[in-house]
Amino acid sequence: MKRRRMNRGKNSGAPKWMVTYSDMITLILVFFILLFSMSQIDSTKFEAISDSFRNRMILDFYPSSIPMEHPSENSAQMANKDIQKEMKSAKFINEMKSKQENSLNKLMKDVKGYLDKNDLNNVISANRTERGVVLVLQESILFDTAKADILDPGKEFLEKIGSLLAEIPNNVRVEGHTDSRPIASYTYPSNWELSGARASSVTRYLINNHDLDVARFSIAGYGDTNPVEPNTTGENMSKNRRVEIVILEDGEGSNVD
Repeated sequence: MKRRRMNRGKNSGAPKWMVTYSDMITLILVFFILLFSMSQIDSTKFEAISDSFRNRMILDFYPSSIPMEHPSENSAQMANKDIQKEMKSAKFINEMKSKQENSLNKLMKDVKGYLDKNDLNNVISANRTERGVVLVLQESILFDTAKADILDPGKEFLEKIGSLLAEIPNNVRVEGHTDSRPIASYTYPSNWELSGARASSVTRYLINNHDLDVARFSIAGYGDTNPVEPNTTGENMSKNRRVEIVILEDGEGSNVD
């Protein structure tokens, strides 16, 4: 008996492995399409950000450029605000300088009037500087040579200066100066100590005799480092030996009758 031959149909279509392969290729294609779509740049925004970096505005005003909708416009607005702020600051500084100038002028006028009224112009000179009004007292009316004890005639002038300081609220800086001749005594080893001691003596006298607030005062001893004239003649040296009382420009409404 003959065996029946089984008719096997011919395979048609792609092999099974091709299905998996095509799925993988499709997924890879989709992946690269997504990458490409995500890499597209808005040319308008890109130009705006580029302008901001070129102008350095974004570095000055923006903590981050990502949330900005229109960076260049915002940069211009911030720049305008900054310019306005600087203009206001400059205006404020100018106003303060003008106010200080007027205050110094009034202070100088009041001090000069006081010196005229009390006939002190021959022994006390008043000069105006950027710090305030400077009263200059020569050594000859205050101290003996190489000493820091105030003479009786000098106390009379300090009494009038104390009355002046009692009528104004300004802070005061007392500065001692000497000539260039060296000093080397037990009490004052150098001109530094002598100039500082003289400034201290004047300050202490003013505070103790006129009940002035000690917090208003400061002292300095400059020795021979700040001469007003070259130390070449006796007359010049005499001018350099002095005490300067600087009425600082830090009070308002000063009034001296």
